[in-house]
Amino acid sequence: QVQLVESGGGSVQAGDSLRLSCAASGRMLAMSWFRQAPGKEREFVALVAWNGATTYYAESVEGRFTISQDNAKNTVYLQMNNLKPEDTAVYYCAGGTHYSLKPREYTSWGQGTQVTVSA
Repeated sequence: QVQLVESGGGSVQAGDSLRLSCAASGRMLAMSWFRQAPGKEREFVALVAWNGATTYYAESVEGRFTISQDNAKNTVYLQMNNLKPEDTAVYYCAGGTHYSLKPREYTSWGQGTQVTVSA
């Protein structure tokens, strides 16, 4: 099973930027970011195909977040700009064998990294 390790979370002010990284021990067809706020279900944030040709975003982050991947480093990134308090959550990297917006379709998960955005 592919191991995933996230990094880059932190506490910022609204309007600031953060970049999350997800280092993978191997390559998977679809790499995604999900997030989970306290008391809420885990929700899809962004997806990138292994070759970078396809990306997809949740409507709530479209235009503010950018997902990308570096195959040479087996690393996926999530650049988050113009952060809002409602972006506060634990962010998880996930890997799967097909493209999906559903957490249960993914077989590999990182441990999560906390992002806190204050007003």
